[in-house]
Amino acid sequence: MNVTVYNCREFDEEELFFRYAKELGIGLTLCQDAPDMDNISLANGSECVNIITSKMTEELLAGLKENGVSYLTTRTIGYDHIDMEAAKNLGIRVGNAPYGPHGVADYTVMLILMSIRKMKRILQRGSIQDFSLEGIQGRELKDLTVGIIGTGRIGRTVIHSLSGFGCKMLAYDLYENEEVKKEADYVSLEELWQQADIITLHAPLTEENYHMIGKSTISKMKDGVVIINTARGGLIDTEALISGIESGKISAAGLDVVENEFGLYYYDRKSDTLDNRELSVLRGFPNVTVTHHMAFYTDDCVETVIRDSLMGCKLFVEGKENPWEVA
Repeated sequence: MNVTVYNCREFDEEELFFRYAKELGIGLTLCQDAPDMDNISLANGSECVNIITSKMTEELLAGLKENGVSYLTTRTIGYDHIDMEAAKNLGIRVGNAPYGPHGVADYTVMLILMSIRKMKRILQRGSIQDFSLEGIQGRELKDLTVGIIGTGRIGRTVIHSLSGFGCKMLAYDLYENEEVKKEADYVSLEELWQQADIITLHAPLTEENYHMIGKSTISKMKDGVVIINTARGGLIDTEALISGIESGKISAAGLDVVENEFGLYYYDRKSDTLDNRELSVLRGFPNVTVTHHMAFYTDDCVETVIRDSLMGCKLFVEGKENPWEVA
């Protein structure tokens, strides 16, 4: 069997792909670029294609099908970048590669602490030898209430990590977890909006929760609320977020994901004029930390997603039960 891998990074992924492909008896076709209509023919002869966060449109999926592909795996937990309805109609099965929750959970706690301690301003001042204190007085977690939206593996790990800081924690999820109840109180979204000093998002992006944080919900939040997002950019209406920051309603934000990030993140664009005006505005605020969708990026994660994405391909081709298949 052969797997065509797109977006393959030479500096950290290539060696691991060769190692695990050899162990599993899989042939590889590697491409550093994202899949597009010009390079989709590289998949010819492969039953399986391996991608990362590239947008997989109906046109691209049809191109894969024409080249004999019947299984598409993404080296990510989320798969909202794939047109799942088109994949189903074309008969292409889809798999993902969940990684451990600790990397994103650690990163979330870091963004929370950076936001409430005004670390971006501190670092900016230090870089120009401005060692004054005015305007950088922070808050302590023990005095704050944290609202966690989504109590899956990552959300639960965030809750457990925060439990040592002495903060009050509120949680919301469509499906409550008994372990969570030992450290946090489940409440309605309305209560969470009204009571949380910090709101952190750990939910998958669906049609139902698209822009769950918007103008209306922000108006219900406490003055000076801090918003953290290491999940999906589409959970937040960016224009509403910007307005909330400009008005002072939102005192800080830590964002590892933003809307319309496809085609920007994971590429060297330092000499380009970016076509994401909202991202430029967010990056310009002294109280907003924006990173490029890398909360997941740890040694353990990279190894896990490569190994498991290839394992999913092997199990699919062999017709065996595949725990990584999502549809």
